[in-house]
Amino acid sequence: MADDALADLAELSIRLGALCSARGLRVATVESCTGGLVGHLITDVPGSSAYFVGGFVTYSDALKREAVGVPDDVLAAHGAVSAQVAMAMATGGRERMGADLAVSVTGIAGPDGGSESKPVGLTYVAVADAAGVAVKRFAWSGDRAENKRRSAQAALELLLERVEADGAVPLPPPST
Repeated sequence: MADDALADLAELSIRLGALCSARGLRVATVESCTGGLVGHLITDVPGSSAYFVGGFVTYSDALKREAVGVPDDVLAAHGAVSAQVAMAMATGGRERMGADLAVSVTGIAGPDGGSESKPVGLTYVAVADAAGVAVKRFAWSGDRAENKRRSAQAALELLLERVEADGAVPLPPPST
C-alpha cells in the first residue's frame, strides 16, 4: 500500500477510536474478503482495547454459519457475496460478541472468483447497531490488494458514519 493510503486508513482508525472511547462504544468486526484487515487497522491504534472487543474472519460459508449465525437459507438464496449475508454477518457478530456496533465485509477481492453477475471487486459492507443495520454495495476495479484496502476503508467509513449519526448507543451492562 502507498504511504498516503496507509495514512488515510490510520486517520480513519484514530477518529473511530476517539469517538468510540468518548461515547463508551464497543466495536466488533466480521470479515471475509479483507481477511482481518479492518481489525488490524483498528488495533493499530494505541488504547484500542478500550473499545475493540474482537473479530471473526469468516472466510468460508461454514464459518459464516457457525461463528456468526448466517442462516443457511440466506446463503443459499443470495450467496456469500450479497447485501443479505453482509447484514446477517454484522448482526450476528454484534450479538455474539456483545458489541454496540459490528461491521462486516464480504466480497470478491480477485483476481479470480468473479462471475458475470458477481464480478471481481463486488463488495458489501454492513454495520449493525442499536438503530438497525446499514449496508452499502461497492464495485472496486483494482487489484486484490487495492480491493481489500478500499473495502477496509469503506468499513471504517461506515462505522464512523454510524457513530457520528448517534445511531450507536452503548448496550446496558449484562445483569448479574
